[in-house]
Amino acid sequence: MGKRRSWIEAALALPLVLPPTVLGYYLLVGLGGKSFFGTPLVFSFTGILIASLIVNLPFAIQPIQRAFEAINPEIREAAQVSGLSKWQIFRLIELPLAWRGITSAAVLTFAHTLGEFGVILMVGGAIPGETKTVSIAIYDKVQSFDTAGAGALSLILLGTSLVAIALSYGVFSRNPSTSKKWRG
Repeated sequence: MGKRRSWIEAALALPLVLPPTVLGYYLLVGLGGKSFFGTPLVFSFTGILIASLIVNLPFAIQPIQRAFEAINPEIREAAQVSGLSKWQIFRLIELPLAWRGITSAAVLTFAHTLGEFGVILMVGGAIPGETKTVSIAIYDKVQSFDTAGAGALSLILLGTSLVAIALSYGVFSRNPSTSKKWRG
């Protein structure tokens, strides 16, 4: 199981190191005419949503995985001894204890999604009102020498990203007073 888990974790982290054009190409092919979903999803909002989820998967998985790994095994054992089912342990014990990691993952994924460019351009194009994102709009403004417009959009993206990361690090990080080990 250890080697298989390593391969699964490596595959899920692949979007962190894979060039956006390579991932974009495979998503373009996978979401195109012979899509896994039965209908072409390229150049659509649904297509860029799916592509964004795949590209940003590592930003969600790693904080969530760390949050669940930080749960003291004795808590799970105590819940089992108390007669709770695996589902009840997950729902009543683990999820509440991991909520900060889950919420932090959602915030980081959202922040990274805002700035995604390469994969989104390849899968969604730049259809105004449908698939044109802020990062593509910045690129278009730079291409048309509208540096003021590019600067304004970049500042909005910078501010939004900074607030999201500050929330993730400040609000959702573990509070030292609550991170003491459970002592039963």
